[in-house]
Amino acid sequence: MDQAFANQMAGYSLTTAEILYRLPDHRELLQSYVWQDFDLAPRFPRLSEFLDFWRTSLDGPLYRVRVAHKALISPTEFSFVAGELQVH
Repeated sequence: MDQAFANQMAGYSLTTAEILYRLPDHRELLQSYVWQDFDLAPRFPRLSEFLDFWRTSLDGPLYRVRVAHKALISPTEFSFVAGELQVH
């Protein structure tokens, strides 16, 4: 089984974060960065790890983070099919 599919069945789903940060040399200007990965809601451990890395390793201080999360496949939406239909 594909690992990405197994992760989705375990509750991981696509998460997108829009990160606004201040430029290091010009603090009055904001720059946008989009981060996207499969993550677990509502705690978002992968996003939290990335933001911790940002705070400790990068110069541009964070201004705002907006998160969008949508479940792609959930166990209740998935079922195995017992038959097969062929169309010529």
